Amino acid sequence: MGLLDQLAGQVLGSLAGGNEQQQGGGGGQAALIQLVLGLLQSKGGIGGLLGQLSQGGLGEQVASWVGTGQNLPVSAEQIGQAFGTSELGDMAAQLGIPGEQLAGHLANFLPQVVDGLTPDGQLPEAGNLDLGQALSGLAGLLGRG
Repeated sequence: MGLLDQLAGQVLGSLAGGNEQQQGGGGGQAALIQLVLGLLQSKGGIGGLLGQLSQGGLGEQVASWVGTGQNLPVSAEQIGQAFGTSELGDMAAQLGIPGEQLAGHLANFLPQVVDGLTPDGQLPEAGNLDLGQALSGLAGLLGRG
C-alpha cells in the first residue's frame, strides 16, 4: 500500500494546499485528513472505525452521521472516551498536538467525513470504499469536490 499512501498524500496535499492558502493556515487540515485516512485503513474501513465509535458509546451519533438526516454533535470528551487515552495520545503525537486538541478536531471533523463517505445513508459494502472514493469524499469537505 506504499504507493497508494504516497499518492493519497500527494492528492491530499494539493487539495488542502489551496484551502490552507485561503484560510492562511499551516498543514493542519491536510494532516487531519491524512490521519483520518490512516484510521480508515487501520480499522479495516469505515465500518471498523464506526464500530469502534459505536462501542465507545457513540452509537446514536454514528447512526445520524451515516443516515440522511441531521448529524448529531459529539464532544471532544466523547471522542476521547471512544478512542481511549492511549490511542488518542498516539494519534496526537503524530500531529504534534495535545490529545485534547485532537479530540476537539475529530469531534468537528468525523461527522462530516462519515456523512461525506455515506451519501446514500448507508455504509458501503465491505471492501467497496476505494481510495478514490474516500479522497473524493474528503475533497468535498474541503470545498473542492
